[in-house]
Amino acid sequence: MDEFMTTCNYNTSVHTYEVEHGNFVSFSNGNNISIDDDIYNDGNGTTKTITNVIYYALLFKVVSVLVSSIIFIVGLIGNILVVIVVCRTKNMHTPTNCYLISLAVADSIVLISATLPSVPEPFFEVNEWPWGRPLCSILIFLQYLGVDASSLSITAFTVERYIAICHPMKAQKMCTVNRAKRIIVGIWVFTIIYCAPWLGLTVIRPRDNFSKVVKCTFRLQREAYLAYYLTDLVVFYVIPLLIAGILYALIARILFSSRITKAHGKPTQIAAKHKQTTTSRKQVVRMLIVIVGVFAIMWLPYRFMVVYNSLNKSKYLDLWFLLLCRVMVYINSAINPILYNAMSVKFRRAFRKLLCCGKYHINLLNNI
Repeated sequence: MDEFMTTCNYNTSVHTYEVEHGNFVSFSNGNNISIDDDIYNDGNGTTKTITNVIYYALLFKVVSVLVSSIIFIVGLIGNILVVIVVCRTKNMHTPTNCYLISLAVADSIVLISATLPSVPEPFFEVNEWPWGRPLCSILIFLQYLGVDASSLSITAFTVERYIAICHPMKAQKMCTVNRAKRIIVGIWVFTIIYCAPWLGLTVIRPRDNFSKVVKCTFRLQREAYLAYYLTDLVVFYVIPLLIAGILYALIARILFSSRITKAHGKPTQIAAKHKQTTTSRKQVVRMLIVIVGVFAIMWLPYRFMVVYNSLNKSKYLDLWFLLLCRVMVYINSAINPILYNAMSVKFRRAFRKLLCCGKYHINLLNNI
């Protein structure tokens, strides 16, 4: 019933379905689901047609399962490798990489709590929740925890890079590994407290009066959650993007201005070292800007859908768009390790060393 898990309430008379996805989204029965009807007598001589079994269509099943499985496997392995690489490589023990570890852990939580359950979901009935009452609350809590912690981690490394580059004197005291670790602890404590209400805001109920199938849904009326969703939108999407946009503009002005790229009157060795430091910083900043850009783009469809469906009585209708929103969120949690490998020489070398250590060890033994 949350932003990642699709569940539906249906009106049996017209076969119209409401999909809960953070907010409610309606869609009409078409090629996306298959429906089996039964005849029901209400005891007063009136015969009604009811729907008791609703399944996703074959094409939807194949696409959903295949895409979610690939994203989960690639993303989880990649994020685990990021944590291992940074922890095992001493010269990568930097404040920025500490925040990247926090981001990798948060993304892994999203993949485990949202992407993994979505793999078998199409094989159940639409709106069926087979995992029991505890997981209804726990998985939704973990989903929000991972999403919000990743957003704050992105904001934290953005601020850290700004201080390190634009205020180098302050950075000597403020941008340290120990300080980064304390900030990360604060991020996770705050996020756990903020997301804790979700442990009590969800419940499982019968899908309808004619079925034994249960759904994971809101404990209260959906209108009561509007403030929560809008707070999420502002605090964990709009504000982080505004901060990133402003700070990276200031960083770019420093890094790419003539004052820092030119080394007039400096000895050759100092100028060369200065140029190398600037080049390295530019590489890191480019990578971080891409991470923020991917975050903004991948979350945009879902955020748009939440705002639209929160403010309009007529909900957006397309089930495939709902799937697209979910897939883009999953990709956001899986793509960062690929970006590190593509844009960072240090990460690329560290990944290669970790993955090929067995090969290097064999070659070393052969040379003895």
